[in-house]
Amino acid sequence: MSYFVHPSSIIDEHCQIGAGTKIWHFSHIMPHATIGKNCNLGQNVVIANNVIIGNNVRIQNNVSVYEGVIVEEDVFIGPSAVFTNVINPRSAISRKNQFKPTIIKKGATIGANATIICGNEIGKFAFIGAGTVVTKSVKPYALIIGNPGKQVGWMSELGHKLIFVNNKAVCPESGQTFILENNTVLPL
Repeated sequence: MSYFVHPSSIIDEHCQIGAGTKIWHFSHIMPHATIGKNCNLGQNVVIANNVIIGNNVRIQNNVSVYEGVIVEEDVFIGPSAVFTNVINPRSAISRKNQFKPTIIKKGATIGANATIICGNEIGKFAFIGAGTVVTKSVKPYALIIGNPGKQVGWMSELGHKLIFVNNKAVCPESGQTFILENNTVLPL
């Protein structure tokens, strides 16, 4: 086995788990889930049937990733973040054929206790603040906070707030330049 699983965790049959991945205490990986290489799944993480997790993803404690969610590479999901997969759940009504897909694009961050309503896409390198409730799709590089989530700025690929002057901004850590054109951020 080229990945680590804590003895208290359960890995169902027919899962794919990439080399270098670590799955910590009391987690459950359900059938037909795919987890990429070099991922880190914290304590009490549930990955449901048919979920796809890309390479180098960090999922912190107490997160359940439900069927219909696709997480691309280099995504960070903070502790106790919440995903949904049905818009109008009822206990007495099975709506398993009504799952709405949710896609978290490359490099995005989902803050602690954020809630992502199903059927939305979180753009690449977007940053969802702690406690935010995402009710609609999010543009790449967007900074979203609040309930309901509202865009309050833009973020660099390394997670710094971008300050645009004459439609240009520079990441203070990487030195990478970004332009803002038609309410869209583009790296140069």
